[in-house]
Amino acid sequence: MAEFVYPPVIGAALTAFRALDVRIKIVGAEHIPARGGAVLVSNHISYLDFLFAGLGAYRGGKRKTRFMAKDDVFRHRISGPLMRGMKHIPVDRTDGQPAYEAAVRALKSGEVVGVFPEATISRSFMLKKFKTGAARMAADSGAPLLPVVLWGTQQLWTKGRPKTLTKRHVPVTIMIGEPIHLGPDDKPVMVTRRLRAAMSEMLDKAQREYPGKPSGPDDSWWLPAHLGGTAPTLEVAEAEDEAESLAKAERRAARD
Repeated sequence: MAEFVYPPVIGAALTAFRALDVRIKIVGAEHIPARGGAVLVSNHISYLDFLFAGLGAYRGGKRKTRFMAKDDVFRHRISGPLMRGMKHIPVDRTDGQPAYEAAVRALKSGEVVGVFPEATISRSFMLKKFKTGAARMAADSGAPLLPVVLWGTQQLWTKGRPKTLTKRHVPVTIMIGEPIHLGPDDKPVMVTRRLRAAMSEMLDKAQREYPGKPSGPDDSWWLPAHLGGTAPTLEVAEAEDEAESLAKAERRAARD
């Protein structure tokens, strides 16, 4: 089923991007493995990141990425059939073990599995703390980690901002790094630190070489604070995330 569903979805996305003149630049496509399993690890700055990260692998080597995503998306009447048809992997946040095991099986069978190790969108547009799941999957499956960094996607649709899906001429950078192969003695915590350091360097390069500029003072929200933008710092963003999580927990408790 995925072989019938995946290409039309990619085709529809590319058609929309062309209509809006989204200026996609893919750097490092030669690092996409031609065959075999790989854990594609991407930063997370937009609700559209799975499309762009998947596009990098698809254009780079015709690889179809099976993303791990929260199971709510699979229950939606529109996105659900598409997610299932493309063989993405649903994650129950109350019990992630079945999803983890499904991902390892997919990797061992030669699939590319997509992971967002920050778990949620970064409000600061900088890298948050990484969970170790991607490194553990690579260790358990023998597959390499494939670091991917996206930049520019936050201008289209991100957390705490209105959708601007019709915004035209937005440059989007998709940067793919060299695969990280794990040795038998590598520890997931140390590998995760190495992965995050590599992706931090890639993100800095993508940000500094990005051709887009704010159109005016009111359009600097998508730039990190250290580059002169008005996005919250990483520390402020983490505090906002904690407040949001607490509010959600209180609402759930009130319902129960």
